[in-house]
Amino acid sequence: MENALLVGLSRQMALTRELDVIANNIANTGTNGFKARSSRFNEFIMPVASAEAFLRPDRPVSYVVDKGTPLDLSQGPVQRTGNPLDVALRDDNYLVVQSPNGERYTRAGSLQVNQRGELVTQSGMRVLGEGGPIVFGPGEADAKIAADGTVSSDQGIRGKLRQVRFANAQALVNDGANLFSSPTPALPAGPQARLETGAVEASNVKAVVELTRLMEVQRSYQSLANIMSKSDELRSRAISRLADQQA
Repeated sequence: MENALLVGLSRQMALTRELDVIANNIANTGTNGFKARSSRFNEFIMPVASAEAFLRPDRPVSYVVDKGTPLDLSQGPVQRTGNPLDVALRDDNYLVVQSPNGERYTRAGSLQVNQRGELVTQSGMRVLGEGGPIVFGPGEADAKIAADGTVSSDQGIRGKLRQVRFANAQALVNDGANLFSSPTPALPAGPQARLETGAVEASNVKAVVELTRLMEVQRSYQSLANIMSKSDELRSRAISRLADQQA
């Protein structure tokens, strides 16, 4: 019975983790450039535990193990905005921004110019060009971004967006504000990298799928809680009967 409760507890912990992932996906349904995550679990056979201790061969006890939350790297829908500073990235490329913790990467292409004339993301992170931050001088107008990432105004070219890619994008780590960090150096996207200007990449979260998963997790958790409650009740009855027989 103890093993049954421990197996149930491992499953509850896995369901709690999956619920957190689903909730985060749903919360970012409207976040530009957001990449959804899914949950992956595996079976772990306990090497020293067994289901019963009789003469016949023991049945191994298997637990649920969290195997991570891989990214869904599929392209989100491209939405036209008409804003000359909005860009939708193509393929597996990312923009580079300067965060308080160093360089970070994002697919959110809704850009703007702050009061200091710096090109920034919606969260205020400075967007980096191939030569560093992109800055506009006082009085400049008609700021826009070309399909090759060149940033210009009525005063001329101000830089070119730095686009990067990763040999293993699944290793990217969420770092808040719709940003990623990487344990390995980023690779240049190359001169062939192109943007769709006047548009943004929307979140690739499939709301209907996530809501369906949410209901499945809730039902599984409730069913498991009932099973564990009945198992605990059965154990209590067994202990009570043993005590009565000994008395």
